[in-house]
Amino acid sequence: MLYKSILLPTAYLPPIEYFYYLINADEILIELQETYPKQTYRNRCKIFTANGLLSLSLPVSKINGNNTKTKDIQIVPTENWQKNHWRAIESAYNASPYFMYYKDDFESFYVRRFESLPEFNTQLLKQLLGFINYPKEIKFTEVYQKKVENSIDLRTFFNPKKENLFQCPKYFQVFEDKHGFQSNLSILDLLFSEGPNTLNFLKNIPSPI
Repeated sequence: MLYKSILLPTAYLPPIEYFYYLINADEILIELQETYPKQTYRNRCKIFTANGLLSLSLPVSKINGNNTKTKDIQIVPTENWQKNHWRAIESAYNASPYFMYYKDDFESFYVRRFESLPEFNTQLLKQLLGFINYPKEIKFTEVYQKKVENSIDLRTFFNPKKENLFQCPKYFQVFEDKHGFQSNLSILDLLFSEGPNTLNFLKNIPSPI
């Protein structure tokens, strides 16, 4: 392992870079006690469609306003987000080599009701780890610490607004001929392309630091 312990934010169908660090750490700790920040991968992901990149965002509610902790963030049930997200994912990846192999298990997340964003993200993360044959215990913070010791702090490292500097090796993408290769998308993009080879692919990505 490259890293003894890493502190990660919760994330919705995280980017490939997130998984790179996750599979290279002995201990995985997810931050739930922070004040919830806006416009991050905590409630959004990027997929590759026929029209190019598409950001999918979960509608969330802050029960305590701007002081709401991540652990208390709720998913808004009134919007038809589940059907819209699944339609977008199916349309984007239906022609990918392994989409049909994982389809039923993924679709189940878009018909069941989830109230808590961290719960939804965690259940998806565990499913993804199962898909890549990498069972790993996930731990959660119990108190917030501005500075952490004995762990690499990646809570603010992944940001959809920052320039993507992560060098992901190329793999097959359905719409690459039309839009060029797109790096560091949601782990879905890699999984639906590489299938059972996903973990091996992640392990062979050169260290970015």
